[in-house]
Amino acid sequence: MEPLSHRGLPRLSWIDTLYSNFSYGADDYDAEGNEEQKGPPEGSETMPYIDESPTMSPQLSARSQGGGDSISPTPPEGLAPGVEAGKGLEMRKLVLSGFLASEEIYINQLEALLLPMKPLKATATTSQPVLTIQQIETIFYKIQDIYEIHKEFYDNLCPKVQQWDSQVTMGHLFQKLASQLGVYKAFVDNYKVALETAEKCSQSNNQFQKISEELKVKGPKDSRDSHTSVTMEALLYKPIDRVTRSTLVLHDLLKHTPVDHPDYPLLQDALRISQNFLSSINEDIDPRRTAVTTPKGETRQLVKDGFLVEVSESSRKLRHVFLFTDVLLCAKLKKTSAGKHQQYDCKWYIPLADLVFPSPEESEASPQVHPFPDHELEDMKMKISALKSEIQKEKANKGQSRAIERLKKKMFENEFLLLLNSPTIPFRIHNRNGKSYLFLLSSDYERSEWREAIQKLQKKDLQAFVLSSVELQVLTGSCFKLRTVHNIPVTSNKDDDESPGLYGFLHVIVHSAKGFKQSANLYCTLEVDSFGYFVSKAKTRVFRDTTEPKWDEEFEIELEGSQSLRILCYEKCYDKTKVNKDNNEIVDKIMGKGQIQLDPQTVETKNWHTDVIEMNGIKVEFSMKFTSRDMSLKRTPSKKQSGVFGVKISVVTKRERSKVPYIVRQCVEEVEKRGIEEVGIYRISGVATDIQALKAVFDANNKDILLMLSDMDINAIAGTLKLYFRELPEPLLTDRLYPAFMEGIALSDPAAKENCMMHLLRSLPDPNLITFLFLLEHLKRVAEKEPVNKMSLHNLATVFGPTLLRPSEVESKAHLTSAADIWSHDVMAQVQVLLYYLQHPPISFAELKRNTLYFSTDV
Repeated sequence: MEPLSHRGLPRLSWIDTLYSNFSYGADDYDAEGNEEQKGPPEGSETMPYIDESPTMSPQLSARSQGGGDSISPTPPEGLAPGVEAGKGLEMRKLVLSGFLASEEIYINQLEALLLPMKPLKATATTSQPVLTIQQIETIFYKIQDIYEIHKEFYDNLCPKVQQWDSQVTMGHLFQKLASQLGVYKAFVDNYKVALETAEKCSQSNNQFQKISEELKVKGPKDSRDSHTSVTMEALLYKPIDRVTRSTLVLHDLLKHTPVDHPDYPLLQDALRISQNFLSSINEDIDPRRTAVTTPKGETRQLVKDGFLVEVSESSRKLRHVFLFTDVLLCAKLKKTSAGKHQQYDCKWYIPLADLVFPSPEESEASPQVHPFPDHELEDMKMKISALKSEIQKEKANKGQSRAIERLKKKMFENEFLLLLNSPTIPFRIHNRNGKSYLFLLSSDYERSEWREAIQKLQKKDLQAFVLSSVELQVLTGSCFKLRTVHNIPVTSNKDDDESPGLYGFLHVIVHSAKGFKQSANLYCTLEVDSFGYFVSKAKTRVFRDTTEPKWDEEFEIELEGSQSLRILCYEKCYDKTKVNKDNNEIVDKIMGKGQIQLDPQTVETKNWHTDVIEMNGIKVEFSMKFTSRDMSLKRTPSKKQSGVFGVKISVVTKRERSKVPYIVRQCVEEVEKRGIEEVGIYRISGVATDIQALKAVFDANNKDILLMLSDMDINAIAGTLKLYFRELPEPLLTDRLYPAFMEGIALSDPAAKENCMMHLLRSLPDPNLITFLFLLEHLKRVAEKEPVNKMSLHNLATVFGPTLLRPSEVESKAHLTSAADIWSHDVMAQVQVLLYYLQHPPISFAELKRNTLYFSTDV
């Protein structure tokens, strides 16, 4: 910010001007009740800052004069300790008398400031103006309004003090004065420009310089000095100084006003409004200062904030939500022109005393939320990944910054749409006096965080209130500086040197948990971040009726630029009446939750890293290790040709004398029998140890396979099927045809694409083709249950596409340049290839082989 200056004195910064210490209170009156002149003399280098009272300024918690006790904004019951009623009311009169005398001086100062304004305006329209109309309006901005407010206040207060009565009421006058502080906000916002304009006009116009350097201020009525000379710059500071004095006088009046006096609630309200106003002014200068005060006079602090998707008028809106100690405020960032200070616009607020969470029955009556189509979300992800690759290429080739910025803008647009449309978990809140509001979150973790934070604050003694328009403006104005979450959580907002996250597989073993106070049915879920939001990736089995569950279950979680791992511990609910009507699922109770950062240096080691995560008194022990994308891409042929994993599919089918490998048939049959309605089937990881056990049984062709399958967790069976295809020595759709599949899916003409894609299938070896068609029909049947299992064709294509097409090690080097390219164009194309066949009408092996080729069979 540009520094200001006093004429002939060293330049002072705006912060210096407003932050130099100044104290004012009941002790600032002399024995006769007259105001003592404190602070720097006129024109001095040091100016007082806008003091918010000791309650708002920790550094001023003790009196600057003698280190006395700080003033409490919420006086105790009755009068201040040790103050007798009569003496308290007498002190009240002294406080008011002193303030009235200082108010008279202030009005005289404003009059002195206004005195040259009229003649300056008169000359502005002549041929020889001293100042232009615009310059006059800038320098004297709002002075007339402030003068009229205080003249009216003084004229009404003066007779009440002069004709003193112990029951005299004047709280309404202070309340009205506080309600007009919006004028001061406008003055303060213009203050810097007013000083700069006055200084420039003084330098360029000698006549104005003489006027501004010696303005005459009338002395008090009883004073011997009829006039005092003061500079315009010093007088322009007086309104800023005045708000502080008015606020501190309110402290002292409250201190010496009985609680049952009719003025008490009015003065308390006036003090709260004044403190909120002062806090907002200082908040503009120093973002570390707390925001405002609550109706009880306590410091209002920001507890939590973040970007949430609100469903408003049937459409999704991105909001920035702020949770203060006594109020929840929903805001939207205003659109401002370049270079202008950004501000928030308040959409609504609910005092926490009035905030309730609706019951499942009330939620049922609320409008239901329709999830965004999966295929559109997948399209957005593909676009984002393709744009990410283009940006990397441009940077590598040292492309034009304009081209990179254009790509980044496109990427942000797609990421923003994904962020807006991907959340599905409802979070409803209700104002007991009015409306209900609905947010959509991507994770149960966030919903639990917000709910817990609000409920913790609600345990305090909160009061309901209504914010005046000035208070609401002040509170909303403080949000920009107080916020802890500055950017929308998308990768386009990350700096180039920020970690791109991890790509590959995270192996996690959830060992055990301790700290439960009573026996319960317990399980854990694992979540990782992907594309700016969190996705549930794994779930342990339910450990029944215990305080110390020992799961010892291993999961393999695919990471897509992930930076965090979350563990949530639930108590399983078997009461079918507690069904969440939004998603038709029984509501399980979150017992604890925790999050850790996935530090590449910690996890990218060959050894397991064991850790404990603490959550609400519960400790969960887990281990993890990470396999990079480069390593996980390797298809390692089996050394034991007698098994099925890592063995060519043609060898397995020939040995078994089957058209489709036994392992594929048995896993598919079991999934269709009892897992086709399982939420996230093929997406939620199975327990790694279970998968390895099944792998060993299939490799050994053990007689107990069917018995073991019937007892095994269905996600482990689904995981075994995926592992089988991933460990084939070459992909099911073969290395030889891979480049042709990539070219075919990129064709624009539908007829050409159809011919090419069908021809490629015909070109597959028979065991590969028959197995692929068998799997294709199974995945289509799974997708038919999407309303229940939440697995669409697009979800399934994302899970199986790279598994069925990803080239073996030699090919992968040519097609995958780095670990961070997992979501590169090639991988997206692999997903698109499988999606094409999943969306195609049923494909018959016999029909396919019988069809005439429209072009050469050479591939």
